[in-house]
Amino acid sequence: MEHKELICINCPMGCMLSVDIDDNGEMTVTGNNCPRGDVYARKELTNPTRIVTSIVKVTNGELPVVSVKTKEDIPKDKIDAIIDELKDISVEAPVLIGETILKDVAGTGVDVIATKNIGRV
Repeated sequence: MEHKELICINCPMGCMLSVDIDDNGEMTVTGNNCPRGDVYARKELTNPTRIVTSIVKVTNGELPVVSVKTKEDIPKDKIDAIIDELKDISVEAPVLIGETILKDVAGTGVDVIATKNIGRV
């Protein structure tokens, strides 16, 4: 029997989760105050994913950068590759919220989108 301790990140409550994994790989999750904690623990221990947020340079814009995020969660082990790709990106103003900034980032099949409007100067 293997035992893991996690803190759920699905909501602000931050439940302390205890996960017991038997020899057959079956998981028992306790400590969660809602069903999302159970789902989070199972996913985190088998296929962890995250939404990545960052910034991208803007040329001729009211601001020098625009905030961006992955449109969906991506495999956790791709975070560094995504950040590296975003370092070299520059977009021309205007930028609209929800606009695709980079398609299929790091080969994940997930797009990076703008999370703020940036006007042109």
